[in-house]
Amino acid sequence: MNTKRFILPENEIPKAWYNIVPDMPNKPLPLLHPGTQKPMCAEELFPIFSQEASRQELNTTDRWIEIPEEVRDQYRNYRSTPLVRAYGLEKALDTPAHIYFKNESVSPIGSHKLNSALAQAYYCKKEGVTNITTETGAGQWGAALSYAARAFGLELAVYMVRISYEQKPYRRSIMQTFGAQVIASPSMSTKAGRRILTEHPNYQGSLGTAISEAIELALQTPNCKYTLGSVLNHVVLHQTIIGLEAEKQMEMAGEYPNTVIGCFGGGSNFGGISFPFMRHTLREGKRTRYIAAEPASCPKLTRGVFQYDFGNEAGYTPLLPMFTLGHNFTPANIHAGGLRYHGAGSVISQLKKDGYIEAVDIPQLESFEAGTLFARTEGIVPAPESCHAIASVVREALAAKEAGKQQTILFNLSGHGLIDMAAYDQYLAGNLINYQLPDEVIRESVRELAPLV
Repeated sequence: MNTKRFILPENEIPKAWYNIVPDMPNKPLPLLHPGTQKPMCAEELFPIFSQEASRQELNTTDRWIEIPEEVRDQYRNYRSTPLVRAYGLEKALDTPAHIYFKNESVSPIGSHKLNSALAQAYYCKKEGVTNITTETGAGQWGAALSYAARAFGLELAVYMVRISYEQKPYRRSIMQTFGAQVIASPSMSTKAGRRILTEHPNYQGSLGTAISEAIELALQTPNCKYTLGSVLNHVVLHQTIIGLEAEKQMEMAGEYPNTVIGCFGGGSNFGGISFPFMRHTLREGKRTRYIAAEPASCPKLTRGVFQYDFGNEAGYTPLLPMFTLGHNFTPANIHAGGLRYHGAGSVISQLKKDGYIEAVDIPQLESFEAGTLFARTEGIVPAPESCHAIASVVREALAAKEAGKQQTILFNLSGHGLIDMAAYDQYLAGNLINYQLPDEVIRESVRELAPLV
């Protein structure tokens, strides 16, 4: 009988995260202070982030960062996560490709986001912080941080992108069940939110707007820090436990991936699955393809520009060197809310610029078609975000069939879609559309960045 699932024993769970920056031939450009536009040091990040997260953000020398025992204790509640051979999907596609997926949907909140939420909450607790704030798109990060905040005794306020607040009420319920306060963004509770609502009363929100509100609240609240679910280096660092486990599990399966794929919003799950394998590319010349699958309606890697930009709409964050559509870009109201972000993380942007990463943009209907096929062949309903990775896998598997060539494909199933069934209802009823993003919209959005360079 062929083995379906590969489970890493508890004593094999990694004890350190992998920091890819020391192995990069071209280091990412520095973060710039939003006021002075000078390179920032860790101490300048302390007012916003925990001190340890700030130090990790700018760490360019330490290849391995030890995972605190308190965080590892929490990881043991759900890690290791399974590596699964997708025999059903292979059969349906009639492909010679071997397809594996890392199943991060088995975490208590149903996605990979908990890996960094627990680390960031712990660092805040250790520092004596009592309150934390964050944003969330689809709600998976907010759900993860609400769990982590409860685990470490912190109070949490979550600004949830308004369209997702309305589309995904049960994600909101999960956050509230764990004790978080959830606010639809833009809101009237912050200066940034009031400005946006005054100018655009019916604005359905974006991650950039929600980040602005969360940072503003953190800066105005005593003993409070902001936490982020993607984009920044320390968040991707925490997610590398995914790929580090997968590396050992692929050894158990007796294979090594030719292609590693992840859906792409800001970069946390893509970097988490790919960076541990990419270290062999950077250090040993191992030939592996790394494909980031983003929505066609928010194509920062495939159609954006590489330059400094703010990570949020109001300009509170440091200036980040990134592939971006512009911090004022308003993404379409697709159901993959976690991918509706205007920019890519600086490390991934540099690796993309240097040719180590490929990117594809996936139309909404193709993503749901692939997700439905995966559900019917593998028995797991994937999150709309993960559907983009699956669509890219389908493309690669069919290309292998066309070429008559065996390929080993690994992708990250970043979360399940059991709380996203309203999106599937819309797809199955034929009510979803493919958003076509005109070139002039991108040109106009990017043009506004010129004064920031």
